[in-house]
Amino acid sequence: MKLYDDKYIKNIVLLGSVKSGKTTLAETMVFEAGLSSRRGTVEDKNTISDYHEIEHERGNSVYATLLHTDWRDYKINIIDTPGLDDFVGEVVSSLRVADTAVMLINAQYGVEVGTELNWNYVDLFQKPAIFAVNQVDHPKSDYFGAVESIRDRFGATAVLMQYPLNQGDEFDCIIDLLKMTMYKFPAEGGKPEKLAIPAAERERAAELHNQLVEKAAENDDELMELYFEKGSLDEDEMRKGLKIGMLNREVFPIFCLSAKRNMGSGRMMGFIDNVAPSATEMPPEKTADGGELSCDPAGPPVLFVFKTLVEPFLGKVTFFKVCSGTVSEGMDLVNSATGETERLNQLFIMAGKNRNQVAKLAAGDLGATLKMKSTRTNHTLHGKDAPVSLAPIEFPEPRIRTAVVTGDKKDDEKLGEALREIQTADPTIRAELAPELKQLILWGQGELHLNLVKWRLEHIHGIKVDFVEPKIPYRETIRKTATAGYRHKKQSGGSGQFAEVHLRIEPWEEGMADPSDLTVRGKEEIDLPWGGKLVFYNCIVGGVVDAKYLPSILKGVMEKMQEGPMTGSYVRDVRVMVFDGKMHTVDSNDISFKIAGAQAFKEAFKEANPLIMEPLYEMEILVPEELMGEVMSDLQSRRSVIQGMESQGRYQVIRAVTPLSEQHNYSTTLKSLTQGRASFRCNFKEYAPVPHDLQQKLTAAGA
Repeated sequence: MKLYDDKYIKNIVLLGSVKSGKTTLAETMVFEAGLSSRRGTVEDKNTISDYHEIEHERGNSVYATLLHTDWRDYKINIIDTPGLDDFVGEVVSSLRVADTAVMLINAQYGVEVGTELNWNYVDLFQKPAIFAVNQVDHPKSDYFGAVESIRDRFGATAVLMQYPLNQGDEFDCIIDLLKMTMYKFPAEGGKPEKLAIPAAERERAAELHNQLVEKAAENDDELMELYFEKGSLDEDEMRKGLKIGMLNREVFPIFCLSAKRNMGSGRMMGFIDNVAPSATEMPPEKTADGGELSCDPAGPPVLFVFKTLVEPFLGKVTFFKVCSGTVSEGMDLVNSATGETERLNQLFIMAGKNRNQVAKLAAGDLGATLKMKSTRTNHTLHGKDAPVSLAPIEFPEPRIRTAVVTGDKKDDEKLGEALREIQTADPTIRAELAPELKQLILWGQGELHLNLVKWRLEHIHGIKVDFVEPKIPYRETIRKTATAGYRHKKQSGGSGQFAEVHLRIEPWEEGMADPSDLTVRGKEEIDLPWGGKLVFYNCIVGGVVDAKYLPSILKGVMEKMQEGPMTGSYVRDVRVMVFDGKMHTVDSNDISFKIAGAQAFKEAFKEANPLIMEPLYEMEILVPEELMGEVMSDLQSRRSVIQGMESQGRYQVIRAVTPLSEQHNYSTTLKSLTQGRASFRCNFKEYAPVPHDLQQKLTAAGA
């Protein structure tokens, strides 16, 4: 495999909604370049990129897959991503290292929810983009309707490069507005015949060509002067202007194609070669300390790991982008996160599951290696003499959760190891043992995402698991002052146990003054690990309780706060004043005062008008306008408070605050209500009091 010049390496990521044809386009691009002797299909389960067993079962992409193709001496690295929002982590990591996003639009539907969600990340990473309206051969294709939806959402920066002459079943011709040529494809697709634009189309093509020329010219002062001077631009001048526009994100070209019939993909590949920016033309990488790193083949070697995949029988595969310098087999690099030295024993360029070994990879290229010791996603590897750490990928927070139980308790330890491996490969998964709930909680992006974890646990790791409804991490607090005392006395021959503690508890608020009616001899403020605060006062006078027993009383109070008197949930935002008690010279000890402190706190808590609080989450739902009613009704049935709505193209964004206890199965319900055309995000907001009737139910259940 030859070593490509950095300017001849183009990295693209294929993005789009489910069934927009990303995998089919990737397959066609590899075939069109002659790197594959046959074109696989999703239906036949033999595509290069969808090669995992779970993808064959589901019939769509689950993982982002790296491929490459060689087109007219340019190397195009292609990352085929899943269309389902459940697997958004694959999209985010791929966009981080791509230099151009190719947004596939289904010609039947135009801009969909998946397009909107992907575009948010394209915007976040500030990547140049190309729109490819696919499936123009479908009987219900509406190319110009799809183009209108693109322009409605993304504005006049979306510029037409082509249009189909005869979309639908008879599709076989594309009018190209850059070359002002008609491409006529044979029935089986492939290499087209170049023909003059038919007379009936010349006026429309000329008008659209002029719009394209103007768009290319307005991105560069020199080109604008040429345009005013000549009244037009030649093809090379237009390419220059379009490249500048793409880099400035002021031009988003629109192509048309049928990936399934191999019509139009070659022309788009040629545009990617000639116009789409290479890594060396993109802005420098940002470093973790706010600096910059230019993509320079002559610079120090730096790799950024954007994906880690654990394959059965192969082990850990580490995918990276060469951000600077040139790397070769046998090179030693330092992991900036761990400080450990890693050796690149082998280098590969990828074609799905197939690996082609290479000796070197230059700046801007994407590759993979095996058997890294401690390197995982988001790590930077650098030369020993030029330390650098690149800014990490910020993955979206998980949205839904479930509790995981094993079919056999003997598998619990094995389950923990398997989940750690899965989290290494997918940073959007989070597993945590919640002591307060006494459950293993698994967080993910959606029901399908969690089901993928379950599939891997059972099929790859051989662990039978069940998902059960997770408990809610309520919090307990109080609303008024209460006083209580407790005497602990136990006599069993010899030394016994004795302690008496009297204390007062009050609701704590930020900025409260110390109690004025008690003598404060000591004060301890504790920021609780679960949120909120405990303020503990020693108000003992006269030596009725020795100061050495105060830590034991505090320990008893803390233990009771970890298992609240009402529901067993954590207690927060309370202040405790120990003001009296008794001790015995022989029978008093630490354990006695811990028990007395805990019981006195419990009794006082029950008299202090206790309050149960529940976690609230901010939700943002993206939904087609015509389905707003169903989604709003469902939210209101979940005790949601609607915060606002706004339009986003043909979609509406609903913002609401919803209790966590009402979100179970929300992902499934939303998909059902909208036929999979809506998506949501959520983030923790705060704790708030539960309604009175719910508090009564929870208290009764806790008792």
